[in-house]
Amino acid sequence: MQKNADLMEKVVSLCKRRGFIFPSSEIYGGLSGFWDYGPYGAELAYNIKDLWWKRFVKSREDMYGISSSTIMPKSVWQASGHLKNFTDPLIECKKCHHRFRADHLKNKKKCPDCGGELGEEKAFNTMFPVETGSLGGETAKSYLRGELAQGMFVNFKNILDTFHPHIPFGIAQVGRAFRNEISPRDFIYRVREFEIAEFEYFIKKEEWEKHFEYWKKEMLEWLDEIGIDRKKVKENDLTEDERAHYSKRTVDFEYQGPIGDMEIQAIAYRTDYDLKSHNEGSGVDLSFRDDVAGEKFVPHVIEPTFGIGRLLLVVLLEAYTEDDLGGEKRVYLKLAKNIAPVKAAVFPLLKNKPELVSKAREVYQMLKKEIPSIEFDDNGNIGKRYRRQDEIGTPYCITIDFDTLENDTVTVRDRDSGEQERVKIAGLRERIAYN
Repeated sequence: MQKNADLMEKVVSLCKRRGFIFPSSEIYGGLSGFWDYGPYGAELAYNIKDLWWKRFVKSREDMYGISSSTIMPKSVWQASGHLKNFTDPLIECKKCHHRFRADHLKNKKKCPDCGGELGEEKAFNTMFPVETGSLGGETAKSYLRGELAQGMFVNFKNILDTFHPHIPFGIAQVGRAFRNEISPRDFIYRVREFEIAEFEYFIKKEEWEKHFEYWKKEMLEWLDEIGIDRKKVKENDLTEDERAHYSKRTVDFEYQGPIGDMEIQAIAYRTDYDLKSHNEGSGVDLSFRDDVAGEKFVPHVIEPTFGIGRLLLVVLLEAYTEDDLGGEKRVYLKLAKNIAPVKAAVFPLLKNKPELVSKAREVYQMLKKEIPSIEFDDNGNIGKRYRRQDEIGTPYCITIDFDTLENDTVTVRDRDSGEQERVKIAGLRERIAYN
């Protein structure tokens, strides 16, 4: 990763220019804290989520995947403590009325925008209220979920009754959450709508430290899988004052990036706080019955949380590279091949030669049947195509030229080195395989 101060600005520019990420509702001036993912950004995010799901859900026997609603009733958030405790410190300028997070300010007396006097610090609840349906002629107050966890806790009994799992076991999901962030900033790092991958792992109380260390190790190995250098990631063991109201221990994984320490994932020991709270709030017994041991108890919980948008941002920051190739400066994304939005691009050497275009289309269709993330590109000259695919992070470019028509070989160019080699069409699948 480059150390220059403007790295974030370069990545933001590339994301807009190449169709990764756009400001939400941009034609109307945008909306602070909200972003839209373009074709390449959506594909990159999907690839990260797909790898996560395969690693933490599909490959395991002790994990149950769900997809819960993004809107939940007020009673859920009252029981969980979010309506009381899910707050950020807010300061408002008396002059321009701009609002800021107090913990993000160096000077809590002077407005950083207009220089005016700042008011008193207040607790600001970041939950998003919504009105749903009607109750006695009036709408009922619900909330967009501020975290995924509650969807898994309120489905705990459903999983017990339907699947009869043995402890320990987990409930996992990937989905969107919403927090009314006071001051969104740093591109997609601090936003109001974001995506999380998370699971609640239900355990016996006396085994929490063992499971905590196991999942911490798994989370570090996950970073290797998506191409994040774990040497640039530090573990921050939060103090009691820093932890959420439900946590007895929390470790944040922080990437050392161009904007400072960037929290990208975290692991928390939530004890039995949530299940006991919902047991009391709902009146439903949320105990686990171990028929083998002949005991009944409320499980404790280890919660690994992965910020998909933040991981995606760090992947882009880590991959952004500038070098000299063939005497020219270039920019490319050195993405891990397993998450690159385009696995390979197929070119005809010349777009005005029907025989080359036809052969290129034939090769493209052949590869696309087995590797869907293949792109056909005949826009501009060959040099411009290489530069465009480099910026997208495409690992391989395949060029069909006149020799192809004679001997069924193509040129395969490697993104990182720029080196080219002749490969038989019949061996292309194996040559560009990434898994």
